[in-house]
Amino acid sequence: MAGERERGGRERSRDREERDSEFVDKLVHINRVAKVVKGGKRFGFAALVVIGDQKGRVGFGHGKAREVPEAIRKATDSAKRNLTRVPLREGRTLHHDIAGRHGAGKVYLRAAPPGTGIIAGGPMRAVFETLGIQDVVAKSIGSSNPYNMVRATFNALKHQDSPRSVAARRNLKVSVLQSRRVGGDAEAAAD
Repeated sequence: MAGERERGGRERSRDREERDSEFVDKLVHINRVAKVVKGGKRFGFAALVVIGDQKGRVGFGHGKAREVPEAIRKATDSAKRNLTRVPLREGRTLHHDIAGRHGAGKVYLRAAPPGTGIIAGGPMRAVFETLGIQDVVAKSIGSSNPYNMVRATFNALKHQDSPRSVAARRNLKVSVLQSRRVGGDAEAAAD
């Protein structure tokens, strides 16, 4: 009986590790903060982590602790709780260009042709790599604070729409929606 209980616990922890191993996490920023107390300074650390499965799911988290590893662990757990799904075109780029903002941080994300790669600054690059985007051009304007840049990027990605979701919203078939787009381009060219 006790052996079965141990084996079940071991299998459960292995399942949890396999689930965790599907995610890729990137440490974006560590901030050291000091609290001045009677005996001197007491240091703490804040970590910003981005986590994703490289197949369209991504999340970010923030953790604070006295030690760096503990702060990173807290941030990773927080990121796993806040995963969002982003629709990708051909599994490699965005469906359309989009802007996002958070506070004074503004970002512009543009879909790119195959072979472009990830052209983006530090915190945004971490988000795209964990998300699984291979081709994107991004520009950050305003705040270069990593927290604001990551939140602005997530704000933009939240408004990303796939043709399938647009077709469902309009009660159309995807093929009809895309044929209209091609037809609309042809009519504009004829004028």
